[in-house]
Amino acid sequence: MKMIVAVIKPSRLDAVLDAVTQAGASGLTVTEVRGYGRQKGKTEVYRGAEYEVKLLPKVRLEIAVMDDVATRVVEAISNGANTGKIGDGKVFVLDLESALRIRTGERDIAAISE
Repeated sequence: MKMIVAVIKPSRLDAVLDAVTQAGASGLTVTEVRGYGRQKGKTEVYRGAEYEVKLLPKVRLEIAVMDDVATRVVEAISNGANTGKIGDGKVFVLDLESALRIRTGERDIAAISE
């Protein structure tokens, strides 16, 4: 099993959700986060005053999938989140040692499948 963690622009969330569902993900968690990468924030003007925003709003997705689906889900995230501009985000793929569905007690693959 794999845990896919993606950090993307909030404006691309709907496109990415549709793409990962079609790619075979049966569920995911979405969290609103703030951060920066190479972009190091940006400068904005509010009421004539210039100020620097160091931490930009992003969306973090966490998706637990079976090994055979992971590559398709990563590709779906990449295609759905890509705008070609700086700050599109990152995708991390981690090994997932174990999973437990609390309601039924199902473990591992049974816990993350529908």
